[in-house]
Amino acid sequence: MRVRSWLAISTTTANDSTAPFPKSQKHLVPDTSSSSDITGSYTSISDSSYSSLQSNLSLQTLPSIPSLQKISPEDTANFSASHVCITSLKPRPKLPIGCIAVHQNLLYAASAHEINVYDRTTWTVLDTFNNDDSSSGSVKSITFCNGKIFTAHQDCKIRVWQLTPSKRHNLKTTLPTVNDRLRRCILPKNYVNVRRHRKKLWIEHADAVTGLTVNNGLIFSVSWDKSLKIWQASDLRCSESVKAHEDAINAVAVSADGAVYTGSADKRIRVWAKAFNEKRYGLMATLEKHKSAVNALALSDDGSVLFSGACDRSILVWEKEDSANHMVVTGALRGHNKAILCLINVSDLLMSGSADQTVRIWQRGNDGRYGCLAILEGHMKPVKTLAAVREDDQNGTVSVFSGSLDGEIKVWQVSMSKPSSPLDLQKWKL
Repeated sequence: MRVRSWLAISTTTANDSTAPFPKSQKHLVPDTSSSSDITGSYTSISDSSYSSLQSNLSLQTLPSIPSLQKISPEDTANFSASHVCITSLKPRPKLPIGCIAVHQNLLYAASAHEINVYDRTTWTVLDTFNNDDSSSGSVKSITFCNGKIFTAHQDCKIRVWQLTPSKRHNLKTTLPTVNDRLRRCILPKNYVNVRRHRKKLWIEHADAVTGLTVNNGLIFSVSWDKSLKIWQASDLRCSESVKAHEDAINAVAVSADGAVYTGSADKRIRVWAKAFNEKRYGLMATLEKHKSAVNALALSDDGSVLFSGACDRSILVWEKEDSANHMVVTGALRGHNKAILCLINVSDLLMSGSADQTVRIWQRGNDGRYGCLAILEGHMKPVKTLAAVREDDQNGTVSVFSGSLDGEIKVWQVSMSKPSSPLDLQKWKL
């Protein structure tokens, strides 16, 4: 049975008949945040962040993979985090938030087919676009390249928008473009079977476009049609299409060196790259450790670490072997008690959003293990999408944006600090 969405899988996983899962503790780290629009808390890494791992659901799902969220005593005394929800944005009408993205001082938030653009200084709505085209279906992904905004839609299309000086968004074209279609529609070899008795041009997606990412003048799109497509940002032509998986593709990420990672409902992550002297992308590796659909991918800044989130409630950490160019799993980050729906990495921080309605912030310690620095609470339904920006390197301030199926976008300010005295350390532990 084809599985496209985390919803069906998370329901079956939560009631998995293979193991009588006990109810796990809701938190692995002390936290005092509430569900009000403006909340704040202070969190310190402590042994409580991993004391109840044996009762955690994801440990029973992937028992052979060791847990990584145990920081050494030296690291425990050196890192602290505080977080506060500075505002909640509630687009109208109230619809599930499908995706959010940040570009310069603008926050883009898609609910159903509409995209709202907020000024990050005043939190006022500067523009709402695509609101007249409900036939496009829900917006699945937003990315930016060469001064243009690219949006992925349920109707199999990618739309390209131009931002005007007055902060309005004008539709420039739709991918594949009319010119690209015309130049390929004549030859029969350019058509592929998408289902019985139906053919489409190979440059067209045949199902919802679920992810977009950009690297070095190329735009990569993935879809529930199981394909990965590569587009030239310069002329917006589709240059390549790859049958990437055996089931719907839910996530895509690309590293600075051009390696492309795709995560699918077939439980696999595949790595794509151009081999030496090759012009086209080929399969470099298949990563198989998850026990259910892969929903989210994120890469460290240097591309040496891959994070993957799935309906099995675990975030797997993959690292490149010194002797090889492919990734191997080094462990799992556990704490969420429902499906992982979104991941984002900013500098040395990893943020994860889950169907358990929380966002967790992780940081890697000196020993290669991870601490859960904070749990952001307040959403009333699953956290579907995340965005984050480092605002102040010196003070370690990060703005985190979480979008949920409850129709709200919460804006969090997370501050990292290193207590300089025993008194400061005691304050953080209160």
